[in-house]
Amino acid sequence: MRILLIHADHFEYQILEKAVADPEAVADSEKTGVAENALIAFCTIEKADEKNPKNVVLNAVKSIQEVADWVKTNRIVVYPYAHLSSSLASGDVAIPILVDMRVELERRGYEATKSPFGWYKSFKISCKGHPLSELSRTITSEEPAKESHVEVEYAILDLDGQLHDPRTYAFKPEENDLKMLVEKEALKIGLAGGKPRFLDYCRKFGLEWEPYSDVGHMRYEPEAALMFDLVAEYSWIVANSLDMPVFGVRGTNMFDLSVRPVKEHADLYGARLYQVNIDEKSYVLRYAACHQQFSMLKDWSISYRHLPFGTFEVADSYRLEQSGELLLCFRVRKLHMPDLHVLSRDIEESKASAMRLHRKIYEEIGKLGRDYVSIYNTTKSFYEQNKAFFRELVAVEKKPVLLSFVPESIYYWVINVEYTIIDELGRPREIATFQIDVGNAKRFGISYTDPNGNKQYPPIIHSALIGTVERYIFAALDTAVKLEKEGKVPSLPLWLTPVQLRIIPVTGDFKEYAIKLMTKIEEAGVRVDLDDRPESISKRVRDAEVNWVPYIAVVGEREVETGLLNVRKREEGERASMSVDAVVAEITERTKGYPHIGLKMPRLLSQRPVYKP
Repeated sequence: MRILLIHADHFEYQILEKAVADPEAVADSEKTGVAENALIAFCTIEKADEKNPKNVVLNAVKSIQEVADWVKTNRIVVYPYAHLSSSLASGDVAIPILVDMRVELERRGYEATKSPFGWYKSFKISCKGHPLSELSRTITSEEPAKESHVEVEYAILDLDGQLHDPRTYAFKPEENDLKMLVEKEALKIGLAGGKPRFLDYCRKFGLEWEPYSDVGHMRYEPEAALMFDLVAEYSWIVANSLDMPVFGVRGTNMFDLSVRPVKEHADLYGARLYQVNIDEKSYVLRYAACHQQFSMLKDWSISYRHLPFGTFEVADSYRLEQSGELLLCFRVRKLHMPDLHVLSRDIEESKASAMRLHRKIYEEIGKLGRDYVSIYNTTKSFYEQNKAFFRELVAVEKKPVLLSFVPESIYYWVINVEYTIIDELGRPREIATFQIDVGNAKRFGISYTDPNGNKQYPPIIHSALIGTVERYIFAALDTAVKLEKEGKVPSLPLWLTPVQLRIIPVTGDFKEYAIKLMTKIEEAGVRVDLDDRPESISKRVRDAEVNWVPYIAVVGEREVETGLLNVRKREEGERASMSVDAVVAEITERTKGYPHIGLKMPRLLSQRPVYKP
């Protein structure tokens, strides 16, 4: 079966005439239909569905139900649609499948209707237009996968260490972000719709999907590539600011599933794994840096004196996310995880290391001008035995958190913290994370020698201090949207801005002088370019502002005579007469502690092709 799913504000149809010799019988009341705020399931029943129609029904209903829950609608229209395949089943097979789908959806609590099979119909549809409003699915007759449902209990932990029922908790006005997180995670209220504004900003800098690849894979134009490299380098700087030894490593992204620890660890991630079959062997594309770092660490001779320490890699990682959940820069199938693993002697030392990471994670999101609301996934036994640790974590956050109690011993970790921002549309978006892993050291044979000469298996903290490279960029762009909504100038942090200073010569007569200035500024560690295009001054200044260049220096006769620059500061909306040294000093001070990488494109704008998203 092929299904096209459209979330519609309004849908209506009207029967016109027979499409097959023996169409489904219809009453007068069924010749027209109308639905508001409904999920329309355009269904093509195929010959292959004749093998096991019962499984087809269950698999189709499961897929439709999943999308209906995402888009927050209880109304579903099952609509026969013969145009999604050329291998059509007969009406004798198709009609019962469609009827059973409607019945099964009703049994599961949905307001389901079905339009008649075998008729030509006219229809009108108004698609909502949000990222999940148009999805397609291929349904097979395979045995439906067993539901892997984990019973979770939720509670809100306040600053006094008290637990509250999320259903009755009285949120304070300043806890609106926490409220949105709780509604989505604990109360299962769906996400808001709408097209995110940050997608326009992605395309401004050349962050795009790659249409020649599998869905969910990104490409990076020159400015985007520069931003990517800056964030990757910054993630290494952050990891090295923790006051503990950190070892940078690199490795492969493909691991042999016949190796027992690789297979056991891969099984933890289930259907979201990429697998590759080569020469009758199966390999998994890594979910994060775990496989590679753990494979290395098992070969290291580690003493208790070395602990704690970390290993780090910006790891290309692969997750087979549902196509309908993909979101540029946020949920992708190929991502880059600045993966830090910290080994400790025991759980107490691991908690101390976790607190260090926790503070750093909060410090970093604060530098973007944002704040987190957090989910602490844990077991009841670990919480009861470590209440003081949880209160210390919450004290850093300075606000309540959502606790998610999972069953004992089903995960390799005892605590897994998800740090989320609330995006422009009011949706929680996880950025950073850490978890204390008590299972993988033994699984992979990673050990250290304690003071008595005995072999011990260390707890391992997994952490992405600033999130994936893509999600950090997402957070920066979402922050720009937030600034715009507050009536401010949308911008990136200066260190992450592709072009920090643009020089614009008034005419070609001043180009040579401007190039000398540009070279001097560039050598001082500022990313600078020169707009030498034969355009008017006003157009070139306007283009620089549209491209979010924070410093714009116009160079003409007065600037040559005085040695000063006429500088426009985009974010402040001000102009200033400044020396070259003063401009460099201001930019250098504002980017102190962050990485610097030169331009990834020609310095002269006249040499650049135009990027057209």
